Amino acid sequence: MRRFILFAPLAIFLVLGVFLYQGLQLDPTKLPSALIDKPLPAFKISSLYDESRVLTEADLQGKPALLNVWATWCPSCKEEHAQLNRIKEEGYTIYGVNYKDDRGKAKEWLRRYLDPYSENIYDENGTFGLDLGVYGAPETYVLDAKGVIRYKHVGVVDERVWAQLKPILQQLESGSGVQ
Repeated sequence: MRRFILFAPLAIFLVLGVFLYQGLQLDPTKLPSALIDKPLPAFKISSLYDESRVLTEADLQGKPALLNVWATWCPSCKEEHAQLNRIKEEGYTIYGVNYKDDRGKAKEWLRRYLDPYSENIYDENGTFGLDLGVYGAPETYVLDAKGVIRYKHVGVVDERVWAQLKPILQQLESGSGVQ
């Protein structure tokens, strides 16, 4: 019994070490989403651009697109903003979800740094973000033409990430779907 008590802390340390080591192998941008291959959650939320205009999930259908969750208070969102503008220049559609933000600040941000979004949902309280399973901004979803979520990326969309997302959008545009 004394030997067990003597070696118990070492055994506990080794078990914890194995779990922590396994955690180092995980990619934090690959957070699971229960919404993959499911339609966008239903919503009726005002447009960032026009308070009187109410947007629904139907407004985000018609062609494959990115859905980008962003905010002015998010430093990583500023980091990815130039890349989003380049993606728009390539002819791809990007919808925005302005998440838990101030409408005036968001409009000023888009005026100052250019606006890559075809449409922008003003999610003032974060309810739509909660329905999407947003962990925090920025997050980007790939939508097919019917508004079904095909892929989710957590974190900044930079050139490396865009190189992963672009083929998915191209497959959806060609009608071959996501493999």
